[in-house]
Amino acid sequence: MNKKYRDFLIRNWQPKDREIVANIIGSILAEYGLNWEPLGADQDVLKVEEFYQNAGGEFWVVEQQQKILGTAAYYPIPRGKKAVEIRKMYLLPEVRKKGLGKLLLKELENRIKECNFTEIWVETATLLQEAVKLYENNGYQLTTGVETKRCDRVYKKVLDKQ
Repeated sequence: MNKKYRDFLIRNWQPKDREIVANIIGSILAEYGLNWEPLGADQDVLKVEEFYQNAGGEFWVVEQQQKILGTAAYYPIPRGKKAVEIRKMYLLPEVRKKGLGKLLLKELENRIKECNFTEIWVETATLLQEAVKLYENNGYQLTTGVETKRCDRVYKKVLDKQ
């Protein structure tokens, strides 16, 4: 991935991004009163190579003037049919409400389709109201089977066959 949107660059994660990305995600979780879980739900952020790059997924960062301001990722999962889970879709407060969330979601969906996956799953928490609204406004259906402790919602979207 290497895409320009306005003055933002969406690119593939690189090892030099590890600490910055972990700090960004931790700060956004704290903003909502959620805990950073380096040995649990967030271990994938510290092991991007293992969880994403070597597992058939991707992890992207959003930057503006060489400063990382957000993330988006997906990886294959065993539940569902040819399924992936969207993960770590976070934007710092200063870049929210600029269309980036919707753009990232559409870019993820397009890439996931290109890779011949047919289902997308995503877990979130009710208090992440922007995320809930984004998924619900883009065809994700609330379902059951939350697997992450800090989440209380799981959504699924079946992709159109091309």
